[in-house]
Amino acid sequence: MAQAAKPLKFFTAAEYLAWEEAQPERHELVEGVPYAMAGDSRVHNLLVGNLYALLRPHARARGCRLYTETVKLRIGENTFYYPDLMLVCVGAPPHTHYEESPCLLVEVVSDSTEGIDRREKLWRYLKLPSLQAYLLVDNRQPRVEAYFRGPEGWLYQALGPEMGEGGLGVPCLGVGLSLEEIYEGVELKATS
Repeated sequence: MAQAAKPLKFFTAAEYLAWEEAQPERHELVEGVPYAMAGDSRVHNLLVGNLYALLRPHARARGCRLYTETVKLRIGENTFYYPDLMLVCVGAPPHTHYEESPCLLVEVVSDSTEGIDRREKLWRYLKLPSLQAYLLVDNRQPRVEAYFRGPEGWLYQALGPEMGEGGLGVPCLGVGLSLEEIYEGVELKATS
């Protein structure tokens, strides 16, 4: 027998923040609707850890805050995401549970998150006035795609073995990242 339809509950920011604190799993809020987060793989965790280790000393030296996966990013009245990595280099945090003005955002792309990371989050992230770079780090192959804010608008760059040697700059910190550093110690498999 089919279940009776229930009314969809839309959360305000305050309702979501209070509700989310009591939940055993994380949820992102998109236009007032909560969505449970996909579970993370070992490869995902290693990639985020590598990026954090590479960027942390530079972030500290510049007085920036670097977060991994558990601090929310508020990007609208009723929209909050949990970026895999977020760098904020301005002002004091607006709240104990979220930030609003990142200069760098990183998402680790997997089969289950690719559509959201490449469409929904890309569209919303690139509208943030403070954002200087958005990196998409693939957890299936050594490939990083980057969107950088330039004087004429957003620029796209991809880095992977088929493209030869090179690196990506992190404009907020003035440092570069190589593919080898990002994927160091990470064994990639088609089903990570």
